Amino acid sequence: MRILGIDPGSAATGFGIVDSEAGRLIHVAHGTLRPSPRSSMAERLHYLHQAISEVVRDHAPDAAVIEQVFVSASARSALVLGQARGVALAAVGASGRAVIEYSASRIKLAVTGNGRAGKVQVQNMVRRLLELDRPPAQDAADALAAAICYANAGRIGALTQGVCFPAKRSALRARRAP
Repeated sequence: MRILGIDPGSAATGFGIVDSEAGRLIHVAHGTLRPSPRSSMAERLHYLHQAISEVVRDHAPDAAVIEQVFVSASARSALVLGQARGVALAAVGASGRAVIEYSASRIKLAVTGNGRAGKVQVQNMVRRLLELDRPPAQDAADALAAAICYANAGRIGALTQGVCFPAKRSALRARRAP
């Protein structure tokens, strides 16, 4: 299964493509889409729509994962993020692909084991899990982490009822104990 992860933003939108085959994660591609900061909001959103549509067309993912909106201290920041998310949802939705949404904390938990992990932790774990030579840029790492989260959900969904992180070892031991 090919999975596209998207970390939306109006200044920088990360994307990551991961194949999940027989329980293995295989890195396909990643990058950061950066519209010109001198462009109007409409032009930046148009650029993001075209660029995400191109990524979908070029890599043909089976599903896409987009980070859910979080509550921001600034209403303006939340609105701008929401617009970028909407464009990403529209671009993927127009292709007919399934779109899954996870919270940032759930994605971080799936990749690092800590729902409050920092950006550097996520970058380093993504590098290790995908056997990359160096950590990807932060936005691309977050997008790859979202794709990894979904891949993990497919492998262990029966144990966790569709949640994208593994059950804690202690909980698994408790189930096995007589």
